Amino acid sequence: MSPQKKGWKEVPLAGVCWISSTEYKTGDWRSYKPVWNTEKCTRCMFCHIYCPEGAIKHDQETDNMVFDYDFCKGCGICANECPADAIEMVLEGKE
Repeated sequence: MSPQKKGWKEVPLAGVCWISSTEYKTGDWRSYKPVWNTEKCTRCMFCHIYCPEGAIKHDQETDNMVFDYDFCKGCGICANECPADAIEMVLEGKE
């Protein structure tokens, strides 16, 4: 009999997660959400490079940056590192 998997909310403080983060949608941690401005974006990919969660990808077919909000925690690193100011952090639900 295998033990039942615990969700990320059930891991104790300073606990170690024993399962890949890709198995848990952790985007509900955020209070701010990155909103991408396609006109300002130069496709430098800094947002993709600096995202600690790997939640930003480049779609080569559409030449768009794709934000995976299921895993984005709203840290704002992408907006801070964007040289074109193409990402704005907005309060979740206000976009």
